[in-house]
Amino acid sequence: MHAAASYNHLDLLRALVNELHVNVDLKDEDGETAIFVAETTECAKVLVEELHADITIRGIEGQTPREKIAEEGDFPEVAVYLRMKELEAGLTGVNGVQDSATNSTHPPPLPEGVQVNLGAMAPEEAGEVADPEFRRRIEELASREDFQGEEGQRQLRALIEEALRGEVGQDRNVRSRTE
Repeated sequence: MHAAASYNHLDLLRALVNELHVNVDLKDEDGETAIFVAETTECAKVLVEELHADITIRGIEGQTPREKIAEEGDFPEVAVYLRMKELEAGLTGVNGVQDSATNSTHPPPLPEGVQVNLGAMAPEEAGEVADPEFRRRIEELASREDFQGEEGQRQLRALIEEALRGEVGQDRNVRSRTE
């Protein structure tokens, strides 16, 4: 399938699928189907319109055929054709796939071996709430007219450095600086 598509042997593609019943979406070792290697719009049309190749399949790198072809830049007319087919099918975005039944967009699948766990942190795990004095000092700095200037940013850096050293919120016997 892949060689026939790559070399634009359209009659062979048709024979493989229609006569020998080869799966048009047969994947190679990279998880890619023949549409990933189509080099002409004519071949892409045969695969998609006649043989019903699935344009939403993603290879092991997480890309659809259009995304991979567009990234490589060798056959822009094929990428444009596939994008038109995506739009006709109601697929949206560069990376998301739209479910036409719910009209919601889903992110692409994660690469193999990657896992994401979402959840809320229990209040006891969250740690302490920001020190009210630290918060007051940040708000005071942010309200200054020179906050975006060199002096305001220098003082913000100093405050952050104090926080990183763990010195914020402690009772410190420090005199106010006068200038």
